[in-house]
Amino acid sequence: MAETEIKPTPERSDCKVVLIGGSTGSIEVLLDLLPTLRAPLSFAIIIVLHRKNTADSTLADLLSHKTSLPLKEVDDKDSITAGSIYLAPADYHLLIEQNATFSLDDSEKVNHSRPSIDVTFESAAEIYGPSLVGVLLSGANADGKDGLIAIKKAGGLAVVQQPETAQAAFMPQQAILNAPIDYVVTIPELIRFVNQLNSFND
Repeated sequence: MAETEIKPTPERSDCKVVLIGGSTGSIEVLLDLLPTLRAPLSFAIIIVLHRKNTADSTLADLLSHKTSLPLKEVDDKDSITAGSIYLAPADYHLLIEQNATFSLDDSEKVNHSRPSIDVTFESAAEIYGPSLVGVLLSGANADGKDGLIAIKKAGGLAVVQQPETAQAAFMPQQAILNAPIDYVVTIPELIRFVNQLNSFND
């Protein structure tokens, strides 16, 4: 099968944030992606994964060892800075404020999940609009679908892992069926796409 042409259009070169959401099977994708990212990075990356409701740093430690970029689990009121990678903490919804800081929320679960991908994607769409790229990876429920719809309505880009390459195909399938998706990508295509968004690579 021929590879899909994955090239951000010129008007997308001002990308400020790449949101990555996923659940079952998505950590493996991140372990492939993160080592390919080179500093400096012209945008921030925010990762929202469905996690067990335990406050431990195992996942942050695992991911940080795969990249030379600064990666941290978010604390309330942290600022969002280009060149950094942020991981949503367990058992909190991750919201983005007008002043480009994070806030943590422990309200009811959405799609049986806290953090919810939809909550973060929708929050970021209001702030970043067309400067936002949303990426939805492998997962076993429909979380992220509504968030991608919000990103598209705000003028951003929606990218979904090809379901056939996902450990759990349901999440990307639901997005493809219900949201206007710009790109459906294999893991190598996703890696190439994210790196092409980096204006420092030009």
